[in-house]
Amino acid sequence: MSMMKAEHLTFSYPGSFDTIFDDVSFIIDTDWKLGFVGRNGRGKTTFLSLLMKKYEYSGRILSSVEFEYFPYPVADKSRMTEEILTEICPFAEEWELIRELSYLEVDAETLYRAFETLSEGEQTKVLLAALFLNEGKFLLIDEPTNHLDGKGREITAAYLKKKKGFILVSHDRRFLDSCVDHILSINKADICVESGNFSSWLENFNRQQESELAQNLHLKKDINRLKQSALRSSGWSDQVESTKKGAYDSGFVGHKAAKMMKRAKAIEARQQKSMEEKAKLLKNLETAETLKLMPLSYHTDILAAFSETAVCYGGRAVNEETSFLVRRGERIVLEGKNGSGKSSLLKILLGMPVAHTGTVSVGSGLIISYVPQDTSYLQGNLSDFAKEHGISEPLFKAVLRKLDFGRVQFEKDMADFSGGQKKKVLIARSLCERAHLYVWDEPLNYIDIYSRMQIEELILKFSPTMVFVEHDAAFRDAVATKRVYI
Repeated sequence: MSMMKAEHLTFSYPGSFDTIFDDVSFIIDTDWKLGFVGRNGRGKTTFLSLLMKKYEYSGRILSSVEFEYFPYPVADKSRMTEEILTEICPFAEEWELIRELSYLEVDAETLYRAFETLSEGEQTKVLLAALFLNEGKFLLIDEPTNHLDGKGREITAAYLKKKKGFILVSHDRRFLDSCVDHILSINKADICVESGNFSSWLENFNRQQESELAQNLHLKKDINRLKQSALRSSGWSDQVESTKKGAYDSGFVGHKAAKMMKRAKAIEARQQKSMEEKAKLLKNLETAETLKLMPLSYHTDILAAFSETAVCYGGRAVNEETSFLVRRGERIVLEGKNGSGKSSLLKILLGMPVAHTGTVSVGSGLIISYVPQDTSYLQGNLSDFAKEHGISEPLFKAVLRKLDFGRVQFEKDMADFSGGQKKKVLIARSLCERAHLYVWDEPLNYIDIYSRMQIEELILKFSPTMVFVEHDAAFRDAVATKRVYI
């Protein structure tokens, strides 16, 4: 067991006016299983980069262990998987690799295949297995769930639960609850460490917020009351002072005036103390403003129909034929393993040229709003993006503000946004589009937990017709009205 300390950590990117960390201090045990949470753009990945000594910073980070970062960069993916893993953990025996892969339900034969032939989920698992074979290293695991399907997340969470000595960045609530014993949270004003899983941390955090809101309201009323009392005392004091001239008992009047002034000063001191106490509150208050959506109403009950449809790659069907209807008001989630054709089925629904069997019919005049899985093409400024997609720029930016975008982000190139911020751009665009049907492909990748809950609330309130793919089990359970297994 050893400790890692951050002392007075301060950091901002060169040439930037945004301070990512400002005089932050905390201590963690390197045997802990730490879940790392916080809003998009708060600096989670940046902090991991500081641990890896990628940037210079003020303050100190003290640790007796070395750090390893996930995902491990694989420069040449055409090499054999075994060769790549031996490079990552040179002292591990082959049987140890096979053992770790078995825990993750990955077949041993993957070791003898080119890394590029593995699915993204398999790549995630084999790299994790190799990194955990590096004894004495503290792992920095950055959002591993983005390439894992629902089953893969369950398997990986069970694997991590048996391990120790890592920081795990994830926005999947159930995944965090399944495998961490401490939470490291980046808040608005500080970084905090707390024992427990995500659910216990969130309950405590919300309870603290409610307590501070109640205390803030009480102090606000107290300050207003004291202000009024101070004004009255000051007025009384002035009136008494004005009666001293020619007064029969000037000593009594002077004593009364002095008493009034003393009372006024005492009220002023109490007011100042209340204001100082109030200033200490609500620095970490997380607000999630209500989002709005105005879906169009379609003229018939059925918007689209899949009939004996299967996606084909290289002339071969990759999934069993599926048939289902998309009815007005339904929110259909497509479930299945990675590579089963879920995203391709969405593209067929959109009329994209994807090889398939069977038919997909779409209602006449149906307007569809689409959130793609890929965000890598986003570049340029937000104003031009809004104009290009024919949406109201003020509305678009107002939605982004509600999704916790700072105004400073509006001046940046989208290419410099974090993964979560890019995804929010696509969701905000979709929320600005009036459509009969909303087709979202893994919309929550990289998006912070608060925004996920915000989007859940939106969908439940406005009940749009949707067909979507999403591996976050908590989100699926909250919003889906129908499941189609691919």
